Amino acid sequence: MGVDNIIPVGNTHFSREKPNISFRKIEKLFIIIYNRRMQIDLNNLVRVYDSADGLSKVAAVNDISLTIPSNQIFGIIGKSGAGKSSLVRLISMMEKPDSGEVLYDGQRVDNLDEKELVMRRRRIGMIFQNFNLFSSRSAGQNIAYPMEICGVPKDEINRRVDELLEIVELSDRKNARISTLSGGQKQRIAIARALANKPDILFCDEATSALDPQTTTSILNLIRKIQSQMNLTVVMITHQMEVVRDACSQVAVINEGKLVEVGSVNDIFLNPKSPVTKDFISHIGSDRRPDANGSDIIRWSKEGGEYELSFPSDKQGAPVLSNVAKKFDVEFNIRAAGVQHLTDGDIGKMIVDFTGFQVTEALEYLRNQDIIVEKAGE
Repeated sequence: MGVDNIIPVGNTHFSREKPNISFRKIEKLFIIIYNRRMQIDLNNLVRVYDSADGLSKVAAVNDISLTIPSNQIFGIIGKSGAGKSSLVRLISMMEKPDSGEVLYDGQRVDNLDEKELVMRRRRIGMIFQNFNLFSSRSAGQNIAYPMEICGVPKDEINRRVDELLEIVELSDRKNARISTLSGGQKQRIAIARALANKPDILFCDEATSALDPQTTTSILNLIRKIQSQMNLTVVMITHQMEVVRDACSQVAVINEGKLVEVGSVNDIFLNPKSPVTKDFISHIGSDRRPDANGSDIIRWSKEGGEYELSFPSDKQGAPVLSNVAKKFDVEFNIRAAGVQHLTDGDIGKMIVDFTGFQVTEALEYLRNQDIIVEKAGE
């Protein structure tokens, strides 16, 4: 039987001459491989630890229920000590919750026995802030390690290593020692290693926190490309709202062990509800110059700025403030403005002062035009 008579499907091969599987089954297998689903559901998760002095208890995760959709990049953001890392340890089965449930695509996984847990963990990829690479191994050998401990044949390991090095654009660094790689290259090798066993879920725990802004952008672009090509469910843990803005489609905000806000990134940026979310968004770009796309909010006056206006994509080209000045007895002074470029659209922002006899009417008019109006800093 010649090579031309072989049909490759994932890791399985079928013969045209003597097919051992129907084409309907092949079609179903294609659907499983290329449209895999891995929704994660969390039901009333609780995790309590002893305090540092051992005299009290701390609820690091306090009754969190959450759905992480399949085949998306989902952000979990919180400040230091908010509980986001504790939550991720529960989601990734590194720890068991004190109460509550974790379900992967409808199947409960927090109560697996030891053997089942080992098998399920092999289908999870993890990327860490500090790379966690073996300095005694080359780049290629680091990628090979997860496959070695799973007993994958050597020739298949070599093929997979080469394939992953090409995906992360480091084909020429296979035999390089880890000490010779830059921070961005180390994280690319770590990403390749996380993908070695073809996971359903990829967890990124502060994966860009140790990188400079330019390298961060390249790593986020790589993760987005990989997620799209492989139909992965990616869970990105971060304390940087810029990471959420640039990579995620949905986000959950964690504070003091509780879920305080969840939604699409577009909705969260346009109309944040909780004080902690507003604080995250208000500090994006505050101490940075705008990039080539003008994606930062630039403030040219340190004084004033009573109101913050948020413009959805379909309103950004309209002469909204000009119309306000014509319709009402008001004047306006723009203190800051800019555009936040999100993964699924843009949000325009302005910080403005209004003066005159019809400020209340003018603000109500803006709200009726689908402009979000809030007191700045609230």
